[in-house]
Formats: sequence, C-alpha cells, structure tokens
Amino acid sequence: MRHVLRRSTLPIVLLIATACGGERYPAPPSTDDAPVTDTLHGVVFVDPYRWLEEQESPETRAWIAAQNAYAETIVGETAARAWFRDRIGELIDRPVVGRVRRAGDHEYFTMRRPGEEMEVIYRRPAPDAGAGGDRPEADEPAIDGEYEVVLDPGDFDPTYRTPLSIVDFSPDGSVMAYSVREGGADEIEIRFRDLSTGQDLPDRLPRALYSGIGFTEDGTGVEYTHRSRVDGPRIRVHALGTPVEEDRLIWGEGFGPTTYFNMSDRFGDGYRIFTAQHGWARNDLYLQRGEGAILPLLVGEEAHLNTRFHEGRVWVRTDWNAPNYRLMAFDPANPDPAGWETVIAEGPHLLEDFAFIDGRIYVTWLENVENRIEGFTMEGVSLGEVEVPRASTVSISPAGPGEARVQVSSHLQPSVTYTVDLASGAWEETDRTEIDFDSAGLVVDKIWFESTGGARAPVYVVRRDDAPMDGSNPTILTGYGGFNVSIKPGFSTTAAAWVEAGGIYATATLRGGSEYGELWHRGGMLTNKQHVFDDFIAASERLIELGYTSPEHLGISGGSNGGLLVAGAMTQRPDLYRAVLCTYPDLDMVRFPEFSETNNIPALLEYGDARNPEHFEAIRRYSPYQAVEDGVDYPAVMLATGDLDTRVPPLQARKMTARLQAATGSDLPVILWYDERGGHAAGRGRPMSLRIEDTARELAFMAGRLGLEVGGETPGG
Repeated sequence: MRHVLRRSTLPIVLLIATACGGERYPAPPSTDDAPVTDTLHGVVFVDPYRWLEEQESPETRAWIAAQNAYAETIVGETAARAWFRDRIGELIDRPVVGRVRRAGDHEYFTMRRPGEEMEVIYRRPAPDAGAGGDRPEADEPAIDGEYEVVLDPGDFDPTYRTPLSIVDFSPDGSVMAYSVREGGADEIEIRFRDLSTGQDLPDRLPRALYSGIGFTEDGTGVEYTHRSRVDGPRIRVHALGTPVEEDRLIWGEGFGPTTYFNMSDRFGDGYRIFTAQHGWARNDLYLQRGEGAILPLLVGEEAHLNTRFHEGRVWVRTDWNAPNYRLMAFDPANPDPAGWETVIAEGPHLLEDFAFIDGRIYVTWLENVENRIEGFTMEGVSLGEVEVPRASTVSISPAGPGEARVQVSSHLQPSVTYTVDLASGAWEETDRTEIDFDSAGLVVDKIWFESTGGARAPVYVVRRDDAPMDGSNPTILTGYGGFNVSIKPGFSTTAAAWVEAGGIYATATLRGGSEYGELWHRGGMLTNKQHVFDDFIAASERLIELGYTSPEHLGISGGSNGGLLVAGAMTQRPDLYRAVLCTYPDLDMVRFPEFSETNNIPALLEYGDARNPEHFEAIRRYSPYQAVEDGVDYPAVMLATGDLDTRVPPLQARKMTARLQAATGSDLPVILWYDERGGHAAGRGRPMSLRIEDTARELAFMAGRLGLEVGGETPGG
C-alpha cells in the first residue's frame, strides 16, 4: 500500500539542552507523515506514521538508515562509551562451557573462549569409550584443551549472526539434531548431522517455531511440537528419510494459535502427560497410556498445573483453588482429580518449586521476593528449613546419596554452586561463575513502596555504600510486570558496570508477575494492566522520596513487556524521568491485534484485545503510542529494535520514535537504534563484540542524560 506523504513540520535546527552542561543536540531526521484515521468502538484515532509499518518499503529503509546515523551522532564516541565498552567486555567476555552430553563414544558440549564471537560445538572421546552407558556428571572441559570441532557457526555465517545449538542425540549416538537460528528471530531450522561422516542428512524441519524436540526411543525419527502463528501448535513425529510433509500427527487438532503445547517423556507403564497452555494464566492436562487415546485429565480450570513423575506417582505443583500454589499427587492408574492428594498445602508465600532428594521433598518458597528452602517428608510433614543466604535466588537439586546441590545468586554475587550434606548441614563450594567483579564497597537496600489498591512491594537498590542520599545519584530503575514472570535477586553485568561507574541500579517488583502468586499476576493483566504502571510510578516516587535520586537524575529501562512498562510510565508521568531506555517494546496496544497474528497472538490473553469493548476501555487509556501528546516535555528516549523481532513487531518502535520526535516539547533527544538482524532472541543472535557494543551504547546514552561522570568525562544534558 502506498501513501501520500506529507513533510513533518519539525524544523531542522540545533536544539540547546539547558541542563547537565548545556550540550547542543542536532534535531532528528525529518519524518514524513501520512495520517490514517481509524474508528474503534466509536473512538477516532489518527495514525500519522502508518507508512512505517511497511518494513521493506524503500522509504522505511531510508528512514531506518537515517535514524541509525542520528543515534550515533547523539551517543557519540565518548570517554563514557569507551569506558563502558571496556568494562562490559571484562564482565561478559569470559569462558562459557555448556552442559556435557554423552552420545556414543564421545562427549559433546558447546564452548566459547574469551575473544571468540560465539559458542562452537565440540566433542571429545569419552573416557570409557566403547564401554557404553551415560556419565550423568561429566567433567567440565578445560577451556584451553584441544577438542574436535563438530560445528562452528562461523562456517555458516562469517558475521556470527547465525547461532547453532545442540538439540538432541539419537539413542545410539550416531545422529545429532541441531538448530540454526537467523539473527535474533524466534524461528529456527532443525538439521540432522551424521556424526560418523560429519555430513548433514537430507532431512530438515523447515524454519518455524519449534519446541520439545527429541528422538524417538528407537532412534528412527524425532517427535516435535511445531507452533504455527495461524493454525496453532501440533505435535508430530518425523521419520528420518521421509518427506516432512508426511510427518504423522500425534496431537493438536482443534487447538488455536493462542495455545502452547508440552509433552512429557514416557513414565510408569508408558504414561505421558500432555499440557495445553492458554496464555499465561491457565493450562490444561491430558493423559495418555501407551499408544491409547489422549484423554482430558483436568481441563477448563483457571489454574496452572506443573507435573513431575516420581516413585509411581504424578506430582502436581498447582494454584488450582490455591493462588499461592500447593503440591498434590495422584496415581496415574487412577487419575480422577477428585482423588488427588494434597501433600503440601498452600501457605502464605509462593510455593515456587520442589525437588525429591534422598527420600524427602525440598520446597523452594518465594517470600517477599527472596527464596528460602524447607524440607518435608514424603507425606508432607515439615522437617525444617535449610539455611540459605537472604535476599538471594536459590535452587536445590539432588547431588548424590545424602547430598543436595544448591545454587545461589544475588545482586552482588554471580552464581555459586554448593554441595550440602543434608545430615550435618555442611556446605562445600563446588563451582563458581568467575566474573571480574568485586562487591566491596557496594550494598543492596530493600525498600518498600505502596501503590493503588493497597498493593505493597519491594524495590532492590544496588549502590555504593557512600552514595549521598541527597537526590543527586544518577539512577536506573527497571522492572517487568507481566506474563507471570518473577523478577528475583540476581547478578546483572549491566547493573554491575553502572554501579561501579558511580550510579544506582534499582529493580521494582510489579503486579503482573508471579512474585506473590496468581492473584498478584492477575492484578496486572488484561483490564488490570494499569496497575503495573501505577506500581512502577510508585516505586519511582519512593526512590525520590528517600533521597536516592531525583527526576533530573532518574532513568528507566525495560525491554519487551518491560519496554511497554517504561513507555507507559513515561507518557503518564514524563515529569518523573530524565531518560528512558526502551528496547524491543510493545507500544501500539490499540492496533496490536491487527499485527499480533503474525507475531505473538498469545499475548492477547495477557494484554487483552482492543476489539473487545471491555478490554478496549482499559487499553486505550495506557497504550503509549496513542498517549503521546504534542508539546509535552518528554524525557530523553532511546528505543531499540530490529527487523528479526518476530515476537514483538518492530514497527511499533519505528512509529513511536517518529511520534515522539515530532511531539516532544523538551530539548532532549529521541533516538532509535535499529539492528537489521536483531530480534527478541537477541542474546542468541548476536556475536560477543556486538553484545558489548550494544550495551556500551545504551549505558553511554543513559550516562550522558543522567549526569553520570564516567571515564573522567562530565556528560552533557
């Protein structure tokens, strides 16, 4: 579709910043507008930048190139950027070795050495080659060892924008299934390599959305879930050597594109659990015995049902009639939910996970956004707590007779693994993520805010112990608030670099996540989505009230749903913030149903659908793109997205950039960094050098706007 373009009235002049040093900013590239009028539920909307939805048009491509050039002009090659580039490199360019897997007479693993762009797939002879059997705990390879290269992504793409991953091995170890991803796209292609010849088989699963890929027990094919954005998910089996069009359907007829599937391994007498997830607030269970019919087990309840098989029983962690979750169990031979036994009842805090270790159940609770662990008998009688560090994220798993493996991480501590003697309680460190970071002189505060409806939640604040509490600290506040995701204590290299440079980094707990159970999640979804923005704004005001920062020094950062978060907070309270980093974001929520069908249609079950009148009334009040007003003094804004974001349409960031550049009444810049091969799976689709450069650019932008002196340089406004 072609539009008649009208030149924007934004003049090409130099803008003069009035704060933080009076830096002069060039105006952004002019953007043509071609207003399109829509009417929805009797409300008229004018979209001046609909033409930017046409991703491959010459006009859009020229506009993207101009925006990237402008972004580089604004960020510049400063001392701050150089400092962040060096420091981020030191923090993230470290050895990485993936899980070692036994296949045939070899052990396979991925590894990236410092200075290399991307993980390579290697193998080495197994110590007991020819003896057969798996080694459940293979030794981690030495980073400086000599190994045989199986697949190097550089051979596929010298720019290292095509990552490869091990998917599975045939039972006899002769064939490896592996994935090929283009840039940051969600879609992957599945290929099969004959490990004896080093050549690929003719079979391929074409580029699409896949999950649950695994070889059949006899090794003659693979079972997999393919999710079509149009038809929904289907579980099929592909027989090697046959056309993919002939793949046999196992399950899925009648399910639509808002559903996700999962299929368990076989257990007991050949049982298998099938899960149909409808959005992020409910999933249904189905049960199959042998090759019999797949029968409904618990369907239609507003509940999450997470299953595990152990000692002849199916164990279910569920919020079915228990918003904070409980642990139930049943015999698969008698699966009627009316007979399910509650082994560990719902408590006042979130039952987050469970593990079977040495004849006991160990439950991980989430209490006020920090983990604790409690042991139980198999009948559900408490045996007391395992003492773990406070304000941390903790997980527990089996490690051997009488022992548990406990992993701990926090805002100031990268992941550390311990072996715990369950009888004596003794802890022994067995592994540590080695990062060039010293937490001396840094502290973590846990402060609380109150929001609408009486909601109360914490903010974790990482800072230097000598940071003045006079509102002068350049501060980045982040959060997420959606899709039933818990944002817990954990080490962030981005936060580490920012705090080392003298800033404050804060993380808010918001409704829409799962930190306080399903009621907390539902309190921030659908028609309650405004609560998430309320919480984030309340957290911002609390940081200012307590003297951590001030509006002149407060920046906010978020990606994906977090990008929607910071854009919504900015358009509702532009006076609270000096800078906004908004990456791969959802922004045009009124029009979202029109293009979500080719990207992320299940998100309609979380955000709501503006075609629904009830949802529309809530959505139109917070949708950031429609909320932008001419002449408002908006903060400095950096948006980022890319062509290969196949989950969140990049057209949203393009249109939002144009709208903000034309509308803002402040003299602060609005920029867009656009990666033509970037997408939501960006961490997998970027080489190390690009990961470092992207983070350095973003932090340099924030430092320059918030007044953080980095690398001996006093930044501009």
